[in-house]
Parts: sequence; C-alpha cells; structure tokens
Amino acid sequence: MLGGLEINHPNQVWGIDITYIRLLGGWMYLVAILDWFSRYVVSWELDQTLEIPFVLQAVERALLQAQPLIWNSDQGSHFTSPLYIERLLAAGVQVSMDGKGRAIDNIFTERLWRTIKYEEVYLNDYVSPREARRGIEQYLTFYNHERPHQSLGYQTPAYVYSQTVVLEDGH
Repeated sequence: MLGGLEINHPNQVWGIDITYIRLLGGWMYLVAILDWFSRYVVSWELDQTLEIPFVLQAVERALLQAQPLIWNSDQGSHFTSPLYIERLLAAGVQVSMDGKGRAIDNIFTERLWRTIKYEEVYLNDYVSPREARRGIEQYLTFYNHERPHQSLGYQTPAYVYSQTVVLEDGH
C-alpha cells in the first residue's frame, strides 16, 4: 500500500511500533504512534507487560487527536489482533502492514527508537517504571516541541504538524 506513496501532509500516514526500554532490574515496553510527515509523536504508552491493553490505550489516545488516512505497522501479534484491526477499521483508517522482511517500511519509527535510546534511555539507568515513565515523557515532550529535525528544515515535529494542519484547513 505504501510503495511509492508521496507523503506530503500530516495525518496521511501514521506508523506504530513497540520497543524495549531497559531498566536496571528488567524491561518495559514502549509503543509509539508517529506521524510520518512531521515525525510528530501523536501518542505513546509505556507498560511492564507486552499485553495488548497498552497498545489499545495509545491507539485510543491518538484517535482522539486526529484520524490518519493510513495506519502502518509490522506484522507483530499486537498489530494483527482483531481488537486492534477492528478499532482502526471502525475509525475509517486504512490498515497497512509491512511485508515480511520489509522493516525499512517503518524506517521513521525505527529512527525514533534510535533517537530515544541514544539521547535518553542509554544515558539514564532507570531504577523503576515510574522513573522510566518520567524520563521518557520529558524526552518525548522535548522531541516533539523543542528538538529541531534536519529533515524538517530544522523545525520541530510539533511545529510542522500543527502549521501544516492549520494551512490545510485554510486558516
């Protein structure tokens, strides 16, 4: 579905993925929903288990903000779950999944993981889930609203996301 698609405005394509977050005594799991045009993190959730409710919470929070045309993921069990797919279809979203061996399809989210890990997670030895949540929340606020991105002409994701949405609405 995404092959050759020119992504030229916010809420056209969102990507979702899950990564592991290291704690001193274990792991947590971070899910994020990213607008591919602006690199804006629309929604995220952190949990101590890989059960589906934290993914669905992030999905619900994202859909309260906007509705993308296309929602892309890999073929992981969370993203092939009927609960997940039915929620997106009920919102009128086209569901897109990377083909096997096509990790490059979700490159924007993979770059987000690299950025979060190298600029936040690996620099901090989180002792508790609360500490990890606080650090990641502060970092994602910084990432969206303060960290300029070269690919965005050194603007922030929040600026590009909001300015482009406003211009599309004609205001």
